[in-house]
Amino acid sequence: MPKVRGGGRFFRLQKDAGDGVFNPEDTTQVRHSKIGVWDLYEQVESRARFVPSSLLPSLESYHSVQGSLPYVWRMLHEIAAIRGCLWLLAGYLAITLTLAVIPAIELYFAGLLLEIVQKALQHREIDRNVLFKVALSRLACSIVSRLLSLGSIRFQRPLNERIRQYYAVQSFKARTRLDVPTYSDSSILRQLDANQTGRTNLAWNSVVNTLDVLSTIVELVSQFSVLAAMLQGQRDGLLLASLSFAQVLFARSTRSRQWGGPTGVWAATTRNRDYLRTMGMAKAVHEQNHRQEIVAGGLTDPLVSSYREAAERLGEEATDFWNTYQLFRVTKRVKWSQFLNDPLEQLPRIVFTLRAVQYPADIPLSLASLQLITQTTARFSRTLFELLNDTNSIADNLANVRKLYDTFMIPNVVEDGRVPFPEDQRSLDTGVSVEFRHVHFRYPGAARDVLDDVSFKIDQGQLCVIVGENGSGKSTILKLIARLYDPTSGEILINGQDIRTLKLADLRRATSVLFQDYTHFPLSIKDNIALGDPAAFAALSGDQQHSEIDVRVHAAARLGGAETFIERLDEGYDTYLERPVEDAYSALPQGTKTLFGRSVEYRGLRSAGGMTTHAINLSGGQMQRIALSRTFMRDDGVGLLCFDEPSASLDPTAEHGAAFFLPELFPHMRSLTPVHLDLFERLRLLRGNKTMIFSSHRFGNLTRHADLILYMHDSRILEEGTHNELVQQDGGYAKIWKLQAQAFLP
Repeated sequence: MPKVRGGGRFFRLQKDAGDGVFNPEDTTQVRHSKIGVWDLYEQVESRARFVPSSLLPSLESYHSVQGSLPYVWRMLHEIAAIRGCLWLLAGYLAITLTLAVIPAIELYFAGLLLEIVQKALQHREIDRNVLFKVALSRLACSIVSRLLSLGSIRFQRPLNERIRQYYAVQSFKARTRLDVPTYSDSSILRQLDANQTGRTNLAWNSVVNTLDVLSTIVELVSQFSVLAAMLQGQRDGLLLASLSFAQVLFARSTRSRQWGGPTGVWAATTRNRDYLRTMGMAKAVHEQNHRQEIVAGGLTDPLVSSYREAAERLGEEATDFWNTYQLFRVTKRVKWSQFLNDPLEQLPRIVFTLRAVQYPADIPLSLASLQLITQTTARFSRTLFELLNDTNSIADNLANVRKLYDTFMIPNVVEDGRVPFPEDQRSLDTGVSVEFRHVHFRYPGAARDVLDDVSFKIDQGQLCVIVGENGSGKSTILKLIARLYDPTSGEILINGQDIRTLKLADLRRATSVLFQDYTHFPLSIKDNIALGDPAAFAALSGDQQHSEIDVRVHAAARLGGAETFIERLDEGYDTYLERPVEDAYSALPQGTKTLFGRSVEYRGLRSAGGMTTHAINLSGGQMQRIALSRTFMRDDGVGLLCFDEPSASLDPTAEHGAAFFLPELFPHMRSLTPVHLDLFERLRLLRGNKTMIFSSHRFGNLTRHADLILYMHDSRILEEGTHNELVQQDGGYAKIWKLQAQAFLP
């Protein structure tokens, strides 16, 4: 039976506790607490008896900081190497350290002022010169502090922007270089998403935190030195300072126990049916993708009724975990020690009163001493405890620096080769050969092979069509040829060389692939088409006009069948299918009333700024035409063209519709007269003498022109040959071809 202790239950289990990973089956003791609708499970860790539990988080933070220091040092080296940052950083450091010393200087002059008062009481005279100098010095400290603060801001902005820009490029590069299997790993995605800082600048925050720690230490040391010297000449000064410090320490201790979340390794869950149901209904109502079924299904009243009944049963317990936990800490864990805080705060005044009775003549001086000592001690204590309180946040920030650099070094699953490809660039004009030898492949995390002992060879310059029903493995073959994945077993040869040995950049440069599950980038239509030629896309990023590239983009759009609908768009080729940056509006929603009754309207502002109220919606066929246009942008430096269901989303008009042959993209056929060509004829013209591979579940004129047809079924290649050969075999290919042919017969 579990034991009940301190409002919680301990579950005794068998295995030792894991380091930092919560798993009830791997712990020696787990404390369970019921907090509202939540069940909190806390791992009770064994620790040395002489280490107080309140110090464990700080000790762990110091250990974390120590492990992150090499990465912070590397970061500072890189920041210093950024153009102009070294001098900016040095200036910012000098200002920060100077500002850290000013409070001690002000404290020193406050001590001098106290000495002036003491001498005035003893000798009944004031040294006006010294008083004037002290007052002037205090004023100078205030002015210098304000000027340095303004100067610090002047240094911060350019330094922050340069650091932010540098690490934005590094983070962009770190994500861009990851291959498909690595980027599909959920643990890698969590690691990358954890380093998304939004508007904040992780590197800049680390610099600020590091300098803040350094300046705080300087401030504490300088203040302590001045405070110690000042207390030596004051009656009961040390006692008053100790009492003030003890009160601040006690207040911090009770406050830290009352607020904050659970520490250590813990997990919280809720199994309350009403709470889960209300949260599910709330999420369904807020998300747009459920709106159609809510309206069409007449679900408004049932949802409202169910939500109201569940909310009434929950009562005050229907809150998220953090709000529930804070309420629990405040209402259920009130300590009697908290009521001692106010009496302790009055102790220095009690001591002062007792001394005033003994030495009534020194009351003015004692009052000034009390005020100075208590204020200075409180300020010193506050600074010290802020440093201690910030230890966890500083440790987290520095640990994030380590995580940031870890993302820069994530290894790809698909390792790069070392052999240049091809040895002779001109050989690509006649295509490349592709050979699979007993290839097996299983997607990461899948239960079965997608390719089962697949073997075939496509010679240079051949047109190959891979046919079969959906899910037979056709698309996977193209992904392996592009080396998005490596086979589980077997070999893939390109021009007789193991594909694993070839440089990935060379292989991708020599290959053009259009996948069935293509995507469009959140860029302009022009950029999306230009991406077919990486060099052309890179050239568009400059400020110069690129009329030659524009001509190629327009020609590619015409061949892809996209020219007509693109030119109908208001912004033409500069249209964004999905704007990556949203427009910003004031906090007043359209249609609401202002203070003076005027209705809020944004149409005039949107019209003046050329703002669009919604994204451009294109059909699936139009989207695929843009993807096809991207393929027609590919330059002559490729030797292998792969198309995965290139007409899957196209209607018959688009697939067989007219498109003029353009010599701009087919320079090897300039002598031909422009004619109307269907999609596959256009792709065959693009091919020239290169190797081309199609995958399709539809049979048509393309298979009649194929040099090689691979018929797939259930992850295996069952038949291969030309169209006539496979029809004569009267196997699976022939049956499906006849079936599709009958659909077009009267």
